[in-house]
Amino acid sequence: MTLFNTQHIEGIDRDIHYAAAEPCTDRRGPSALMNTGASPSADAWANSIESIALPFARAPATLDGTMLGDVGFDPLGFSTVPVGPWFTGGEGRQGEIGNLNWYREAELIHGRIAQVAVVGFLAPGLFGTLPGNEWSGVDAYSNQNPLEAFSQVPGLAILQIFLFMSYLEIRRINIIQEEGAAYSPGDLRIGQGDGRWNPFGLDYSGEDYEEKRLQELKHCRLGMIGIFGLWAQAQASGVGVTEQLGAALVTPEYYAKAGYFLPEGI
Repeated sequence: MTLFNTQHIEGIDRDIHYAAAEPCTDRRGPSALMNTGASPSADAWANSIESIALPFARAPATLDGTMLGDVGFDPLGFSTVPVGPWFTGGEGRQGEIGNLNWYREAELIHGRIAQVAVVGFLAPGLFGTLPGNEWSGVDAYSNQNPLEAFSQVPGLAILQIFLFMSYLEIRRINIIQEEGAAYSPGDLRIGQGDGRWNPFGLDYSGEDYEEKRLQELKHCRLGMIGIFGLWAQAQASGVGVTEQLGAALVTPEYYAKAGYFLPEGI
């Protein structure tokens, strides 16, 4: 839909008309939104553009393609509502529409957790579980179904994980408060650069560094989809992932009993 604006010469009244025309493909961003007098969200959708991720749908104009990994995927319109003050001074709740830093921070953090969770779902079946003892129980860590294992391990083990996660979260919040508006979403001061923890000695060029950032973002998105699939399958089957994969690669019992269905040589 293309937006046409007709203005009366004698007055200031404007009539906004929508007419079917060629789809708007201008990725101009939030600063170029045509103000219709409606809400910012309505303006963003009125100036919608083609979505790369969903070719059959439209993307709000707030997704202008300038942010790394932006492919116009926002079917629920999160980018069209003002965000909180996390990156805009910390006062009140009047954020800026189109400020995607809040959402990118959430995407990266959730994606990193999801990647670790995927490893946690697969590792016990592939490499074995931790040994138990008399205090925790010999079989305390033997369950390879993560959903059942959560209620089987000792409470202090869960507390240990919770405290470690709390430390990382408090550290992240402190970094955000220290850097303010200059904060880069997802930056935990790990990796290459001055004053950063760089255990692997990473030293990418500017172009390679941006490519690695995009790779991480894609892995985060895949991790979130993957962990949902693993959780749903474990919930439905009641067994670990590797057990399900192993069962799929062996001869079914009914097939072994029935024998071959076709004569030899055919």
